[in-house]
Amino acid sequence: MFELIGNQLAYEVLKLDPQSALGASVQFFIMDTLKIFVMLVVIIYLMGLLRAFVSTERVRTIVVGKPKWMGRSLAILLGGVTPFCSCSSVPLFIGFVEARIPLGITFAFLIASPMINEVAVVLLIGILGWQVALLYVLAGVVVAYVGSMVMEAFKPERWVEAYVWDIKVRQTQEQQAYSGGIKERHDFAWNEVKVIVQRIWLWVVVGIGIGAAFHGYVPQAWIESTLADAQNWWGVPAAVLIGVPLYSNATGVIPIVEAMLMKGVPIGTSLALMMSIAALSLPELLILRKVIRWPALVLFITVLAIAFMAVGYLFNAIF
Repeated sequence: MFELIGNQLAYEVLKLDPQSALGASVQFFIMDTLKIFVMLVVIIYLMGLLRAFVSTERVRTIVVGKPKWMGRSLAILLGGVTPFCSCSSVPLFIGFVEARIPLGITFAFLIASPMINEVAVVLLIGILGWQVALLYVLAGVVVAYVGSMVMEAFKPERWVEAYVWDIKVRQTQEQQAYSGGIKERHDFAWNEVKVIVQRIWLWVVVGIGIGAAFHGYVPQAWIESTLADAQNWWGVPAAVLIGVPLYSNATGVIPIVEAMLMKGVPIGTSLALMMSIAALSLPELLILRKVIRWPALVLFITVLAIAFMAVGYLFNAIF
C-alpha cells in the first residue's frame, strides 16, 4: 500500500521520471515516511498501554540485589522495552548509579536501551523481514551482555564523577505506571505517542532523507567496489566510523540500512553502521562525559567499536 502511494505521488502527481535518481529518491522518501510514521504511532501506543501496567521503575528496583547475571539480563530487558535514544538513556543510567546498582549492570542497560527497542524491532520486521530483525536483536543482546562484562572487569566505579553518587533522580511519567482505569491508561499511552514522536520525528525524517538520497543518487558501481564487497576488510570499520558522528536512534537509521541493503551492502556492514549510530552517537558521548571521566568514556567507546566490528565481520562471513 505504502509503495503504491509513493509511486502515485512521485510519478503521477509530481510527474517525476521513475528511472531518474530524483524520482527514485522521492518515491523512497514518501513510501518510507508514511510507512514508518504509521507504524510508529501504532507500536508506541500499544507499548504505552503495556507500560501503563508495568512500571520501568519497578523493573529497576527488581534489579537491585539480584545475582549479576540476572541483574544484567533484566537491565538488557528493560533497555529493550524502553524506546529511548542514546541521549535520553543517560538520565536513567544516572538513576541506576544512584540506586547503587553495579556499573557492569548499568552499562548493560546503557548499551541495550538505544540499540534494542520494540519500535525498532517491529519496524525492522515490517521493512527488512523477521530474519534481519532477529539477527539485529541477538547481536544487540550479545553486545550489551559481553560489553558490560568487559566494562565491569575494569572496575569503572572509580571513574564515575563524584557528584553523580549523590544525585536523587525524580521519578518521571515514563518511569511510572498508571494505576487508574482504561481512560487513564489510554491517556498515558497517547501521551507516550506524542512525547516520543515529538522527540524523534526529526531524526526519523533525516534518516529517511539520507536513505532516500543513498537509494537514488549513490552509484551502484561505487557501492559494489567499496561497501558492497564483503572482502574489503575496511568496509566494516568504515561503517562504524561513519556512524559515530551521526545522531539518531535505531528507528531513524532503519531507512538508511534499508537503502544500503537494497544497494547490495552486506548485512554485517549495514548492522555495524546501525549499531554505531544508535549506541555510539557523538551527542550521547558528550552527555555521558558529564557522568563518567575520560578513561571510562574511552573504554566504553573502544569496547563497543570492537564489538560492532566483530558483529559486522561475523555476519559478513556467515551471510
